[in-house]
Amino acid sequence: MRSSQAGPPSEKSSRLGEVLDFMKLLWAVDHGLQSTSKRMEAKMGVTGPQRLVIRIVGRYPGISAGQLAEIMQLHPSTLTGVLKRLQERGIIERRVDPKDGRRALLGLTARGRELDSLRTGTVEAAVRQALKSVPRRKLDAAQDVLAAVAEALQPQQGDE
Repeated sequence: MRSSQAGPPSEKSSRLGEVLDFMKLLWAVDHGLQSTSKRMEAKMGVTGPQRLVIRIVGRYPGISAGQLAEIMQLHPSTLTGVLKRLQERGIIERRVDPKDGRRALLGLTARGRELDSLRTGTVEAAVRQALKSVPRRKLDAAQDVLAAVAEALQPQQGDE
């Protein structure tokens, strides 16, 4: 009987085609983001997504949850749990919008401002390091491709 497997592929023959090769890279990035996020949580007490929220709120004190969701390109309900955990841990604070009592505005506490400072060992630091070696035109092209992929992955009307 013949085995259906031909043995491990060589580097050259492991090319899977444009789409699958690109997906392999996306999965590698996703895995790296998840791994770094777990290390950040163990070391700093916040995950990568939580730190991104902290960084944005630090940059835009008084931002509403809706505005934050828009910047992050997420549905506001997706942020609810993240914001709740950050508030419970004394990292962000909510205050009522004086112009609209139904809306909360977000700000950082002293602990939040400490976490907002630049640090090593974060997703942001790894991305910053990687971007240093890439020419602007390639960064622009990569952002265009990733934006197109992100858009294509969004549920279409009727899919939800």
